Amino acid sequence: MKKKMKILIVRSLYNKTNKILKTAVDALKKDNVLISIIEVPGAFEIPVIISRYINKFDGFIAIGSIIKGETPNFNFISQSITDGIMTLSILNKKPIGNAIITCLNDKQESKRSNKGREAAIAVIDVLKCQN
Repeated sequence: MKKKMKILIVRSLYNKTNKILKTAVDALKKDNVLISIIEVPGAFEIPVIISRYINKFDGFIAIGSIIKGETPNFNFISQSITDGIMTLSILNKKPIGNAIITCLNDKQESKRSNKGREAAIAVIDVLKCQN
């Protein structure tokens, strides 16, 4: 019997991520995956938590929402997180679904909640390719 896939969702509590989380969890449940969730204050903390648990899970989903403000901080934070996640994924050969949305306003944010589902499906598909 195949072992169940173990997926860790690391979710930022900053901005609205409840719907993104729900779409990811719903998609994972359809594949009978073991799900753990860790919540962090903001999206910037996501890569360090994934790195801490990289050997304990088969795959990961990063969930967050970054809304552009009046400073260039949006660009720096978004790029740093993306680079960190990609580096962790490549070096550890583990799929990390990126459900960290970047938006210009709240209206765009609410329209992109399905990103959690997309990231979950991508992680599951990559894990199935490895077996």
